[in-house]
Amino acid sequence: MTTLNAPLADLGLKNVRIHLNPGVDQLYADAIRLGEGVRAATGPLAVKTNKTGRSPKDRFIVEDDLTRDTVWWGGFNTPISPDIFDRLLTKMVAHAEGKELFVQQVYAGTDPKHRIAVRMVTEMAYHSLFIRNMFVRPSPQELEDFQADWTVLNIPSFKADPATDGVRSDTFIIVNFTKKMIIAGGTQYAGENKKGIFGVLNFLLPERGVMPMHCSANIGADGDTALFFGLSGTGKTTLSADPTRRLIGDDEHGWTDTGVFNFEGGCYAKVINLNPEAEPAIYRTTETYGTVLENVVLRQDGTPDLDDGSLTENTRSAYPIDQIDNRQPDGMGGIPRNIVFLTADAYGVLPPISRLSPEQMMYQFISGFTAKIPGTEDGVTEPSPTFSTCFGAPFMPRHPGEYARLLAQKVEASGAKVWLVNTGWSGGMYGQGKRMSLKHTRAMINAALNGELDSVAFEREPFFHLEIPTEVPGVPAEVLNPREAWADKAAYDETARKLARMFRENFKRFEEGVDPAVTASMPNPDA
Repeated sequence: MTTLNAPLADLGLKNVRIHLNPGVDQLYADAIRLGEGVRAATGPLAVKTNKTGRSPKDRFIVEDDLTRDTVWWGGFNTPISPDIFDRLLTKMVAHAEGKELFVQQVYAGTDPKHRIAVRMVTEMAYHSLFIRNMFVRPSPQELEDFQADWTVLNIPSFKADPATDGVRSDTFIIVNFTKKMIIAGGTQYAGENKKGIFGVLNFLLPERGVMPMHCSANIGADGDTALFFGLSGTGKTTLSADPTRRLIGDDEHGWTDTGVFNFEGGCYAKVINLNPEAEPAIYRTTETYGTVLENVVLRQDGTPDLDDGSLTENTRSAYPIDQIDNRQPDGMGGIPRNIVFLTADAYGVLPPISRLSPEQMMYQFISGFTAKIPGTEDGVTEPSPTFSTCFGAPFMPRHPGEYARLLAQKVEASGAKVWLVNTGWSGGMYGQGKRMSLKHTRAMINAALNGELDSVAFEREPFFHLEIPTEVPGVPAEVLNPREAWADKAAYDETARKLARMFRENFKRFEEGVDPAVTASMPNPDA
């Protein structure tokens, strides 16, 4: 520990005790000493948090000359004044006086040409371990000359007063692009640290012609890169962790003129009901020293109970990517040959795999569809649609059409094939049909990536105009066409029309900012 203020002098912090770039052993000891968590019997640091997920309604972007005409305001992009940011920062600095703070100097991005240097200042030791796991750690030589481009100041014990501080609740996450700084308070959920910087990259990179993406990526034996877009619960992490392909990363990537690079140095996997046989690589991380288990219940003997969702369904394992044996060491890959959009359709309507035209790709990308099932959130008693723009709406500061056009340009230049894969329900909606077989989903994706679908016939379904392969090696033919999997064909048609109307209603807010050809590819509820 050092009591020197030099690493934080520009923030005005006084009399703080600083841990600069602490390692794993120290962070374990400090987290346990500070009462933040315990060491699980199997090795990880297990912690519980006051919030068990992100707080998107408490996220703000400072509106000033830099952002006023470039940010797509509305939805998750809520403006806040520079004065409110400055007042909260001043109060946070005063609150932090005399405290212990943990500082990690890290990179966001494995590509040296496009990464940003970030100074992460946190109150919690466990956050510092999370950051050390999740971001790219500089070499000792790089640390000698490290100069931060951005600073994150996260003080969970500081809570705002919504009556006087100009925010919605006692929790806040505020991004200031002009000052290159993020401040956060009131929440112990570590995911805010990484998602805040993801949002920064989503704003900065398009100006450089780099496509920022909420996706996982892997690479085959012959160097073919594949991308997997999808919201939580669709299988993005699971399906990219393929034993026959090397993992580039599981969540956030950039697509340049030369290839793909990971934004992160680790993975943040959802582990509720994790199956050790189906997902052995991820399961091993939950038993490894250095991993952070977030809101995972421990049994009396100190071992993790991954089937216990009593704290939250959003249980997480945060681990450095070097815990995955089958990984791409430099976190980079070539130009993608295949892109997979994942959706967990609880209505049982969408095909298990279908091929997308360029216009359908843009439409599905902007829509970002999946569905919640009963029991995952309070008040959800039947399937309900989730439309998250670009498969990551809370982190996309610019208009969705801007990202969609950039992705379309990349796909056109690369000749990549785009697939829509439903990992949700078949033969009926949730409660009536059954969940897609992971074995079948892997077989369909492997067939697409290996080029086995290039020579098979396709048929077009009427409601979403999706092209469905008539055969896939290792998959029963009756599984491929969703209507055929339903015993009650009239019930399928009614449900398909209902979902098509939901898609069209959601897309109304984007129509002004997209190509008319994209709008023309919308589903047809009257088929």
